[in-house]
Amino acid sequence: MTNNVLQTLVEMRGIESNYVDAWGKPATIAQSSKAKLLNALGYDTSNDEAVVAQLDTEASQYWQNPLNPVLVTRVSETLQFPLRLPIDLVNDTYTLVLTTESGQQFTQTITPVDTQLINVAELDGVEFQEYVAAFDQTVEPGYHRIALFVEGDEEELAAMRLIMAPDSCFMPEPIKQGKKIWGLSVQLYCVRSETNWGIGDFSDLSRLVKEASANGADFIGLNPIHSLYPANPDACSPYGPSSRRWLNFLYLDVTAIEGYQDADIQALVNDTAFTERLAHARNTEYVDYGAVSALKLEILSALFKKYQKQHLQKSSAQKKAFDAFIEEGGESLNMLAVYDVMQEQLKQEGKPSWGWPVFPQKFSEFHKPDVAKFAKKHAARVTFYQFLQWQAAQQLEAANQVAVDAGMTIGIYRDLAVGVSEGSAEIWGNKDLYCVDASVGAPPDILGPLGQNWGLPPMDPKRLYEQGYQPIIDLFSSNMASAGALRIDHVMALLRLWWVPKGDHARDGGYVYYPVDDLLGILALESHRNQNLVIGEDLGTVPDEIRGKLADNGIYSYRVFFFEQAEDGGFFSPSHYPVQSMSTLTTHDMPTLIGYWHCLDLELGRDLGLYPTEEILSTLYASRHDNKQSILDTLHGHGSVDDSVGRDVEYTGMTEALNFGLQTHMATGSSALLSLQLEDWLQMDKPVNIPGTFDEYPNWKRKLNRNLEDIFTDDKLTGLAGRLTQARRDASTDK
Repeated sequence: MTNNVLQTLVEMRGIESNYVDAWGKPATIAQSSKAKLLNALGYDTSNDEAVVAQLDTEASQYWQNPLNPVLVTRVSETLQFPLRLPIDLVNDTYTLVLTTESGQQFTQTITPVDTQLINVAELDGVEFQEYVAAFDQTVEPGYHRIALFVEGDEEELAAMRLIMAPDSCFMPEPIKQGKKIWGLSVQLYCVRSETNWGIGDFSDLSRLVKEASANGADFIGLNPIHSLYPANPDACSPYGPSSRRWLNFLYLDVTAIEGYQDADIQALVNDTAFTERLAHARNTEYVDYGAVSALKLEILSALFKKYQKQHLQKSSAQKKAFDAFIEEGGESLNMLAVYDVMQEQLKQEGKPSWGWPVFPQKFSEFHKPDVAKFAKKHAARVTFYQFLQWQAAQQLEAANQVAVDAGMTIGIYRDLAVGVSEGSAEIWGNKDLYCVDASVGAPPDILGPLGQNWGLPPMDPKRLYEQGYQPIIDLFSSNMASAGALRIDHVMALLRLWWVPKGDHARDGGYVYYPVDDLLGILALESHRNQNLVIGEDLGTVPDEIRGKLADNGIYSYRVFFFEQAEDGGFFSPSHYPVQSMSTLTTHDMPTLIGYWHCLDLELGRDLGLYPTEEILSTLYASRHDNKQSILDTLHGHGSVDDSVGRDVEYTGMTEALNFGLQTHMATGSSALLSLQLEDWLQMDKPVNIPGTFDEYPNWKRKLNRNLEDIFTDDKLTGLAGRLTQARRDASTDK
């Protein structure tokens, strides 16, 4: 096959041929990798004829549709769009009908030949022409519809979704006026308390919000709280969920659900065997997801039966509210509940059940007739899993209301994972959208010299467009619920994603581009609708074009102290960070402050074989040594630590004074938001996650080393909170 023919298809589908790597050097995508990426997108690349035929088919589909599936435009832009017709019809007069989501209608007539001609093509001997159609009506932000009619004809010729978006994302007024704030970030499952069942829950979140706000914090940042796998609880990565639209039921506080205090439920939870299992779940160093899941499902099942008999089988207010929740959740909620029941049932029968790829063929896709029969047969259990989602949404909203009542500037901020795992319900319910023969990952970089493969099949950008962007709208909207901000993990995904063909090494992937301007417009619209500030995690190999677009769209950059270095190795003062950013010291993918300072991450990486050569590891050790000295120089130079902290890295270990000094140093900076990990407040040494590992390390399981009830009674920690609050006030420009 000739490279030119393949390259045409490569460019048409947004596959990048060249990019700049993490070291600033030009890199090229191999021809074989590009062919495999096209295969993952559903193309036959075996010969020139097959490629040309597919190009012709797509061109024909484009020209035979008068309107595009969807148009995303901004309120400040002229509302115009392409209109395609055979040449015989371009002299006719047409009516455009714009229907807003509120039901208003506006009409306009158009004769294509009287407008601007922008393109011409010939299909089977027929000439098609493409013109620029314009609509003069001013339209409010929202989801609207434009239909095309032949003048005088009632039959619709074509229709297009119109998404009218604000020019930038929502920003809270205090932030806009220059207020600098700080908050704590936490992996919710890590939280220990005297009352939870071995995993942090939404009641713990409410308490954390209340206590943190009373000590000056303006937000609590969460890990993704997406739905995982009830029947496979050890698949616990929050970044490899089953559905990103719904919540992880394990975060439910079972004791807060109506009926828990009833005698029969109390008899279950006070049973000796149950209390022993509960004690084990609470006392383990790492979250025992299997134990927690078994405990909660046992009692939740019993509670649901009581609730169903008392409320859901009657015409009660609770039934009306639950029915409304189910109706609003629509197919997505029903699909997830059916999936959870099916996985549970297959596991009980001893059949393969880890995900839809191993389900029986008749159950391999949600829309199959046998799945509908299964759902009907197991309707009560399907309703149970819908009930869990309802309760989870209510408990999360209760925590959010605590933040609102406390007057926090942001309150809860949620985290949107970049994808779902291969065996997820989200893919099971929309097979056309996902490319399961590829995975999202990252090319080799400084922290991950082998590259990364995250096992998350990517969305096909063309299918997303053809579906009117509804899947991404649903993701943004649902993850902004009960929150004041949304952090988008790997925000470069809005521009491009590193796709790794199935079975290949991570380094042998390639970048596939997405319709970034459309996605940013939708994000801005949902941001305003949900009153959410948006933070984009823009770490790793980031092209300059996305940073500029993010800033222009009001999205807050992510600035990690350890990555903010000048060419001479010195660390930039936080006072030089962009105002439109959230700064932090560490993240869930990094070592804690103690781990960093004592090189515990490098030791672990060596033991786990993450570094290809001893030379790479030696270079990292040498670089870490130099960086630590530069950090000491920076802290002393800015007066952020006193003389109890040494000036020579050879003799200075991580101490409380150095730890707290780093945190207050960050608080003096110019970033509007400062996020600090609760682990660093507690001076912990073990990381919560080691990128590039699967079962070599207990990722996503390590708990905090202290109970929540003890944290804000510690004078040292409340003193730190007071210093952070004062430093943020001093740095603010709204005084």
